[in-house]
Amino acid sequence: MAHVKNHDYHILPPSLKPLLSSIAAFIMLYGAVMWMAKGTPFIFLIGLAGVLFMMWTWWAEAIKESNMGDHTPVVRIGLRYGVIMFIMSEVMFFVAWFWAFFKTTMYPMHEYAGTEYQEPSIHAIDAFHLPLMNTLLLLISGCFVTWAHHALVHGNIRKDIVAGLAGGVLFGVVFTLFQAYEYYELLVHEGYTFGGDVFFGTFFMATGFHGFHVLIGTIFLLICLFRARAGAFTPEQHVGFEAAAWYWHFVDVVWLFLFVAVYIWGQ
Repeated sequence: MAHVKNHDYHILPPSLKPLLSSIAAFIMLYGAVMWMAKGTPFIFLIGLAGVLFMMWTWWAEAIKESNMGDHTPVVRIGLRYGVIMFIMSEVMFFVAWFWAFFKTTMYPMHEYAGTEYQEPSIHAIDAFHLPLMNTLLLLISGCFVTWAHHALVHGNIRKDIVAGLAGGVLFGVVFTLFQAYEYYELLVHEGYTFGGDVFFGTFFMATGFHGFHVLIGTIFLLICLFRARAGAFTPEQHVGFEAAAWYWHFVDVVWLFLFVAVYIWGQ
């Protein structure tokens, strides 16, 4: 049950969760480096399990705090600012890959390690085939999420909220399957490689990390779907839903830039 507060702020009790989350993230990062260097994913998987466990327990605690009335309007403003700053950091993460892509495309290095630079034999991807289909899938999923958000804020129509989130999740899953198929075709039949050339490296890092963000966003929406079916979220209090919607729209916008820059202009 909600308890009465005599101030607008949420005073958190001492917790080891920030420290344990940082340790788990460091183990995962160290394990990823060891995996790439020595081909052993064991340490990475331990760190990943730790990160997932801390995410689950910490966010479950935040949901419990919200249900108890700790997330006052002032606290919700702070949470929204936190989500915005997180998305801004994600924007700068992708800016790095766009920078690398445009630099190597417009000003390629003609000499490397004393040898003449050899441009890769690139089989251009038809941007208006599978990439265009994926673009439409993400845009449609964004429309579903916007529909759910509108239904929540302007009437709290539960069936529309659930339907909109279910549509967003469905199209997110289809996008991931189509991108996996695209990677299979490029690697097996078109001569693309994960390494060996800057173009291939920037292509797979930019589109691959975006695909990873789509996967995270799909899970984010799926959790919101389960919560909405259980009766969570109100027109006044739905920061978790807003965070998922903002993140999903960020993923949509990044893909539009990738589609124009990498698939159309870059080829």
